[in-house]
Amino acid sequence: MQKSHARNAASRPLRNTQRMIERAEPTFAAAYRAGVMGLSAKSTERRLVRVSEQDQAPREVVDFVRCSYLGLDNHPSIISGAIEAVADYGSLHWSCARTRLNFKLLADLEENLSDLFRAHVITFSTVLAANLSALPILASGHLTDGNKPLIVFDRLAHATLAAHKPLVAAETKILTIDHNDVERLEEICKANPLVAFVCDGLYSMGGAAPVEELVRLQRQYGLFLYIDDAHGVSLFGRSGEGYARSIIGDEFGERTIIAASLGKGFGASGALLMLGSQRQEDLFRRFALAFAFSVPVNLAGVGGAIASANLHRTPELADRQMALKERIEQFDAAVSTKQAGLPFPIRTITLGDEHMAIRSARRLLDRGFYTSAIFFPTVATGRAGLRVCPTASHIPEEVNRLGVELNEILASGADGQEVQR
Repeated sequence: MQKSHARNAASRPLRNTQRMIERAEPTFAAAYRAGVMGLSAKSTERRLVRVSEQDQAPREVVDFVRCSYLGLDNHPSIISGAIEAVADYGSLHWSCARTRLNFKLLADLEENLSDLFRAHVITFSTVLAANLSALPILASGHLTDGNKPLIVFDRLAHATLAAHKPLVAAETKILTIDHNDVERLEEICKANPLVAFVCDGLYSMGGAAPVEELVRLQRQYGLFLYIDDAHGVSLFGRSGEGYARSIIGDEFGERTIIAASLGKGFGASGALLMLGSQRQEDLFRRFALAFAFSVPVNLAGVGGAIASANLHRTPELADRQMALKERIEQFDAAVSTKQAGLPFPIRTITLGDEHMAIRSARRLLDRGFYTSAIFFPTVATGRAGLRVCPTASHIPEEVNRLGVELNEILASGADGQEVQR
């Protein structure tokens, strides 16, 4: 029986896009019909956006969806940096592989970020492109002395990581383990000579990786860590180096890679990889897929990112980190969630039923608050609900008002029935 089960598991496809779409498409259709997905809007100030809905006059709502946790995405310095870069170079984009020709300003940005984050930094257009570039090289064994590692994925690793499992599996063996299961990961490390672990730093639906424990396994077994900290950069560390990097500290070396976003907390555009050595940097600049065969961040994004990097060296960063901490604590005081007390700006409210989540998001939007309705495949079936992102640029009144509305939903349900919390 065990052998049969093992064969079935081995033959199970790493992706089943057909089944996923068939299962999720009706819910997506309902969310679009309800007007809680695919909104068109214009930002005004802070977290306010003017949304345009069919057959309705544009109106202003408070946005709790965007991941600009420090409120830098409309910071005047970052906007000016983007405009000045395009004006100075007289161009937005060069259609050329980066192995051939690059904007000088892009080299300046990577040098700036390498100094800021104390690592060898390469930038990419998106985190998806960064992960697509890095994971095959990791699987090839060229980062681990020519020996291919067994690559273990956390079950809740972001889609921009998990989507590459078939590509990685073409190079080496892979496993997927339960979320944050350090005990199981240690068993795997004991049984295998070379293991790499792929996970998020902060998870997009709340919570974080047990980075301290992962570093312990790295010290004890030589575990290679690949951490996508897209949601953590800028929020933690004196230089905004992020959740994972601020914990790892000076132990960052050739057995760790951190991917991160230059959007989200950083407030600009693009993504990066933090590498541990010049040797690794050279390898990525020659063989990383999105480096050799695609294009970099456009020049406006480069200019904005340089402005943000410079801002990260000023006291304003700490001020915004503190403001974010205060808004998170204020939200936790108003609404009970499983993430309450964690210092991360992502809160999820589980409602269970997908259509209840959609109706709840619509109710909040009608009352002036835009939140994310979350459902399969973003979360597991039966775990549908709402995702809320407090940020440094929300004002206390907005957080309090949202709390009142959310508590009414939790008490009565979107249809006036009590919700089991």
